Amino acid sequence: MISFSRILHITQKVLWAAFLVALPVTSFRFLPAELGGKTQVRPLSIYPLLILIILITIPRLFKKPLPITFLPLFAFIIAALISSSFSLSLDLEAFKGVTMTSRILRNVITLGIGVAIYLTSVLIHRDAEDLRFSLRWLYVGFVVVLFWGSLQAIYVVKYNGEYYGFLNKLQLLISTQELYQTRISGLTYEPKWFAEQITFLLMPWLTAAVITKRSIFTWHYRWISVELLLLVWSSIVLVFTFSRTGLFVLVLLTFVGVLLSRSFRRPHKFVTPLPIRRRWLRIIEATLAALVLTALLAFAGSRNTYFSRLWRYWSEGKPGNKTYLEYIAFGQRFAYAETAFRIFEDYPVLGVGLGNYAFFFDKKLPNRSWQNLPEIIRQVTPTERGNQLITPKNLYARLLAETGLVGTIVFTTFVIAVLGCSLYLFFSPVPEQRFWGLAGLLGIAAFSTVVFSTDSFAIPNMWVVFGLITAAAHARPQSKQ
Repeated sequence: MISFSRILHITQKVLWAAFLVALPVTSFRFLPAELGGKTQVRPLSIYPLLILIILITIPRLFKKPLPITFLPLFAFIIAALISSSFSLSLDLEAFKGVTMTSRILRNVITLGIGVAIYLTSVLIHRDAEDLRFSLRWLYVGFVVVLFWGSLQAIYVVKYNGEYYGFLNKLQLLISTQELYQTRISGLTYEPKWFAEQITFLLMPWLTAAVITKRSIFTWHYRWISVELLLLVWSSIVLVFTFSRTGLFVLVLLTFVGVLLSRSFRRPHKFVTPLPIRRRWLRIIEATLAALVLTALLAFAGSRNTYFSRLWRYWSEGKPGNKTYLEYIAFGQRFAYAETAFRIFEDYPVLGVGLGNYAFFFDKKLPNRSWQNLPEIIRQVTPTERGNQLITPKNLYARLLAETGLVGTIVFTTFVIAVLGCSLYLFFSPVPEQRFWGLAGLLGIAAFSTVVFSTDSFAIPNMWVVFGLITAAAHARPQSKQ
């Protein structure tokens, strides 16, 4: 007979594989309101996660020692709760039909889900084989969504109404958002989310595997590996999102990857300080690679009116009397961040509580004309989408406004702790750990950019990447290593 522990182990593997495969679906149509069904971020992966929390995460919290990286994260949770509790004394009126109490509760639950993803990602891994298992199933999930994105790219290259309509019907069977006609969005809410998934959640591992020549698959043909094929495929699909943030992260990963790649051409010699001349050669090589890629992306983006706005502003003679930032649709992002800083100035220590940025937005919005930014006007005007309140669209702007200096400092300490795990792995003499270290550094590089365009704790990308890095730093390597 199969023992109970064996059944539990198999169940854990199946659920964790399902969680990883479901990660690319972040606007799942069938999600109860209690689990975030009224928000834009609606991850399908929350279903297997809930079972994993009960079967794996909670039991192991009492058996397995937590990594030291959890200490600053725990401090951030406490700071956020204290800030949110104090904000209840402000007694603000409901805005767009949403009360402060319900807003705080929803955001506390969202943060709890994110922390649960991080803890589960750490505690479920015990050794190097568990980590490789996770990458395999993460890749499986992305193979599905890259295939779906490739089908979308067909109508972007040459639009066909019937074909687009057919794919859109299929999309709406799963997602809450329709497809874009000129950009692809995978199974996410918008193209930018899809681009961030590819560059933040997938590419660091693929790039590290290609650089270190360490594949988790047995198949390879000479220098061609599964990871290389996936990296090329995901790069091509990424272009069709025409996401400025996503493509910038791609250039950044290229720069960092080329810069660090020489460390793996001559194993173990990277710990010796390099002459200044050789350091400059590395920088020049990485810069040239980034510039060549930028030129290729600019050429590809010239066919898309949204992306090509980055340089058409001057050729079209400053259309609509807009500033450059207004024309490229970045003006509102700076307005959101500026408003967040104005809130922080009034509540510098603890902020105004999780999610409460929206209640202060119209009061702290800079007093100037917003006629060229209709999105700003919509945010301060009641609409039929009553529960869709504004957020800063910038994680650190949100941290400053909603958790103050205390929350921002302890969260930054958590990120630095994860960076420390990456550096520990990167300088390890064990080849597999060096792979995880390089992937971790690439993931941190992606995070340093993505953090300025997203602010949700519910999107799994950050928590999964940070969780895998932490797990790799604490996992048992194979005995032969």
